[in-house]
Amino acid sequence: MAEFIHLHNHTHYSLQDGACTVYDLVKAAKKNNMPAVALTDHGVMFGISEFHRVAKKEGIKPISGMEAYVVAEGSRYDKGKGDDSNGKKRTRNYHHLVLLAKNKTGYKNLSKLSTYGYTQGFYYRPRIDLELLREYGEGLIALSACAGGIVSVHLVNNDYEKARRTAVTYKEIFGDDFYLEIQDHKMEVEKNILAGMPKLSKELGIKLVATNDCHYIEKDHAIAHNILLLLGDKSGTADYHHLRYETDQIYFKSADEMANLFKGYEGAVENTLEIADKVDFALEFEGHLYPKFPIPPESGAETLDEYFEQIAREGLYKRFKNVTPELEDRFNYEIDTIKSMGFSGYFLIVQDYINAAKSRGIPVGPGRGSAAGSLVAYAVGITNVDPFEFDLLFERFLNPARKSMPDIDVDFADSKRERVIEYVKEKYGESSVCQIVTFNRLSSKAVLRDVARVLQIPISVVSSITKFIPSKFGKVYSIEQALAEVPELKWVNESRDPKILELIKYAKILEGMNRNSSKHAAGVVISPGDVSNFVPLATPGNSSDLVTQYNMKELDTTGLLKMDFLGLRTLTIIQDAIDLIKKTHNVEINPDDIPLDDEKTFALFAKGQTTSVFQFESGPMREYLKKLKPTTVKDLSAMNALYRPGPMEFIDDFIKRKHGLAETVYLHPVLEPMLKETYGIIVYQEQVMQIANRAAGMTLAEADLLRRAMGKKDLQAMKEQKVKFVAGAVKNNIAEKTASEIFDAIDKFANYGFNKSHAVAYSVVAYQTAYLKAHYPAEFLAANLTNEVGNTDKVTTFLEDCRKLKIEVLCPDVNMPSVYFDVIDGKILFGMCAIKNVGIGAVEEIKRKREELGRNFTSIFDLCANVDTRTVNKRALEGLILAGALDKLSGTRAQNIAAVEMALEFGSKVKNSKFNITDSLFGGGNMEEVAIPEPPLPEVENWTSKEELSKEREVLGFYLTDHPLRKYELEYRSFATVFLGETETLENVEQVRAIGVVTGLKTKIDRSGKTMAFFTLDDLSGSCECVVFGSTFEKIGKYISEEATVLLVGRPESSGDAIKLQIENAMPLEVTKAQFTKSLKVVIDQEKFSTPEIIIKLKKVLEKSQGNIPVILHVVNNGEKPRLFHLKNYRVKICDELAHSLLELLGEDSILYCT
Repeated sequence: MAEFIHLHNHTHYSLQDGACTVYDLVKAAKKNNMPAVALTDHGVMFGISEFHRVAKKEGIKPISGMEAYVVAEGSRYDKGKGDDSNGKKRTRNYHHLVLLAKNKTGYKNLSKLSTYGYTQGFYYRPRIDLELLREYGEGLIALSACAGGIVSVHLVNNDYEKARRTAVTYKEIFGDDFYLEIQDHKMEVEKNILAGMPKLSKELGIKLVATNDCHYIEKDHAIAHNILLLLGDKSGTADYHHLRYETDQIYFKSADEMANLFKGYEGAVENTLEIADKVDFALEFEGHLYPKFPIPPESGAETLDEYFEQIAREGLYKRFKNVTPELEDRFNYEIDTIKSMGFSGYFLIVQDYINAAKSRGIPVGPGRGSAAGSLVAYAVGITNVDPFEFDLLFERFLNPARKSMPDIDVDFADSKRERVIEYVKEKYGESSVCQIVTFNRLSSKAVLRDVARVLQIPISVVSSITKFIPSKFGKVYSIEQALAEVPELKWVNESRDPKILELIKYAKILEGMNRNSSKHAAGVVISPGDVSNFVPLATPGNSSDLVTQYNMKELDTTGLLKMDFLGLRTLTIIQDAIDLIKKTHNVEINPDDIPLDDEKTFALFAKGQTTSVFQFESGPMREYLKKLKPTTVKDLSAMNALYRPGPMEFIDDFIKRKHGLAETVYLHPVLEPMLKETYGIIVYQEQVMQIANRAAGMTLAEADLLRRAMGKKDLQAMKEQKVKFVAGAVKNNIAEKTASEIFDAIDKFANYGFNKSHAVAYSVVAYQTAYLKAHYPAEFLAANLTNEVGNTDKVTTFLEDCRKLKIEVLCPDVNMPSVYFDVIDGKILFGMCAIKNVGIGAVEEIKRKREELGRNFTSIFDLCANVDTRTVNKRALEGLILAGALDKLSGTRAQNIAAVEMALEFGSKVKNSKFNITDSLFGGGNMEEVAIPEPPLPEVENWTSKEELSKEREVLGFYLTDHPLRKYELEYRSFATVFLGETETLENVEQVRAIGVVTGLKTKIDRSGKTMAFFTLDDLSGSCECVVFGSTFEKIGKYISEEATVLLVGRPESSGDAIKLQIENAMPLEVTKAQFTKSLKVVIDQEKFSTPEIIIKLKKVLEKSQGNIPVILHVVNNGEKPRLFHLKNYRVKICDELAHSLLELLGEDSILYCT
């Protein structure tokens, strides 16, 4: 049996080129009995850490490498070749060279070379040059690479002498560690290389090495690999059967296949083993690498442990007026644990940048994740949630039985997060701080869509598959899992359609592979010196920001300190609202001082008025809140934890038990202290730990290990844990059967259990936003509008909320210019930053000039005569007019739009006139100023209300002064089964009814020659993208036109982060009442129901509209279950007059058409 080791291999870290994972590569080596394998992705080391971890587990020797891009003739600083000074004809000027790390020095040098490729040589690709190879060549083995290597290129071009000189150069750099690489993929271009390399080898004494340029594992993956290459081709016209690499031989061949391929070159095959033997390096964890934290000399502390305990103890006594023995014991336990695990420096670093942020006025969240369970973290200011008050556990955060780094994630106001990173850079050095790479992978839905596009399969076909792929615990099912478990996809398994078979085959191969790289949203590394001394760096995608080449998970191997600096917009909104409150009410508010028992705040929660309240804004959540009527932050925390897939099924039980409508039952009395707060339902992971601690006698550290085993569903570990749990419970006088039942119960809930520390901390933030909304609604909503101005769905929702709360939103106004949303006399002034083509500079110019004049602008001519029209230009003027910012000046919107050109010319004349007067003053001429009269506004036809609204939407992205759907609001509330601002709840819903206005309508002809349509549907809560395929459009197209108000029936379909609707039916809104109404729901509160005058009026209204529709009266009283009365003596005719009369009598939201 032949022996051979693959030394030239690409995985999916060669982005959109390698069609296998690191795991696939290592498993292939193991399957083929190869003792070692190399990883040589293009110019990067993205996968090296994962490679070592997987290889170690599989018993394979990992050889770290990369296929470098080398500027072999010139400098890495050259941006290509060619004489064109504009660079239009330049080539990319790089060639390949395989580099392998022999030892630790080689690994470090490889990391440096990969980093410098990005920081110094990037031009299309991360390039290095001979200068860098000479400086960082120690410890490296070099192979001349594929047909793209410079030696090979010269041989292909029949320039043997150049090939010889280049080979000599590489031999001078690497000595006997340079090998001439031969490959045979049956490609024409390789013939000259195979002929020339042995000759060079013999002449120069450089050994040959045989490789295969592996890009995938199996030979029949060639088409899948070709599809991967075509994913970036948006034309959808490329022939995926035509291999771009012109060969199907770049797969992971067996040793026998390689030996047969290179008969006559046996030495080249054997040299793969020689090279593998030269390699002696494994990437191992060598301890935590912290930056040096300076101890202030005045502290008197000599060690980090001493200083940390000193500031923590001081903080404890600041936090608590009375430090009880219980507090003291817990504090000492936590401090001792932190010090014994060597984490004092870690805590000092975190508390330092958090307190630095606070001192700079940067809002910091009260806590995130399990760190809120630490009393010491609370004492030093890392968190702002009292773990004693909420019964939070330290061991959930830091377990002495687990030797892993603590994980303290911190939320900062998103608008100021970068300032915190800048502070850290200033303190530890620019080169010691770096952000972290992340990879966007091809999920099941994404890969099906992408492969379908390359295979030219219609969107409608792939949508009929992807819409049925569900998610569980936030994770989308794999293709295989969905096909096995989802009945609606049975037809896919049974299909004999060759296109469907190809789609599934190739999508399965590519599923889970990297699509592209980007910067992690939060991750930051802080190192003791230049980060590139410890890990390779890169610039992901089109970004210029440096990131580590290893992702968050793989950085653990390096021992580097990694932090999550998260930007939370809610913190910016809170601060902006507080600033507005100070301005409008002269009231100072510190969010940390807001009382957590405010009646008005909990009343807002109880009414479900939580649109724009952090974590509680969705429609279903608002309905639950109305039933729950929370009275404490603990109630909010539980609801936060329960409102997720899985535990949602227990929400109704939780609510009923809170209100005494259902009995709270415990499996054993010992569980009551842990579960009383949540009415006998296991909601939190911490409760699982407490049960194990108090019922089974486990330490909290042991209980945390049990929780983790349950979460991982490790069957062997679970079996062992159950024996231990039951034995401990029996010692505590719990019957064995009951103990077993308790274990099974917590096992079931462990899958659903939420981190209580996180739930509490985020519920405190939610409470703060609700407090601001309850007491200062205008300021709070103005802050929301400013911060979400780019999200039209949210702006639409906030504007609707303003209407419900009777807060007037004023149109933008050039005489009250404000960049951002402001509050004036309890009304919200629209921020001009929301207007298309109106920049901050234009608003500031209008504001400056108005203040300088000391008066209001009176007309568009007056405005243009005074402002700098280079800044407030034609496009800005048009945006201002269409948004209503000139409504208080003379003329209509139609007139002012028609006058724009004239006004700009007028402004120019006035300014020239003023210039000439100044010139005369100094030139001795006539100084008399002659006022130039304003021209009259053009006589044009006024726009209709519909036209005005449409143009308003063009420049704002939403309707401001009114909404075309407003007159159909009752139909909207009655017949729509989804509000478009809440489509995130629709992921697994099969069909919905949506009501709205058609905007942005586009049509195109599909492959079958039929017309299909794409448009946006706007309703009172937001918008949604819609598609109507050809066969459906033939039937319903007459109802779909620009600005039509329609009811649509469609299927929700995930599209990236958004939901689209695939429309199946449509009808005009005018006919919906007759089509859908089966009964009329009339809602009346108990007080009005007990008022005879109102009941008499109600009877008269109903008698006046006699018809065939039954009436059901709902009598409500403070959130109790409504009492229903079927008014058998009254049947009505559904019409606008009846609706108007009932709403006038009983108030808003008092009637509903029932289907």
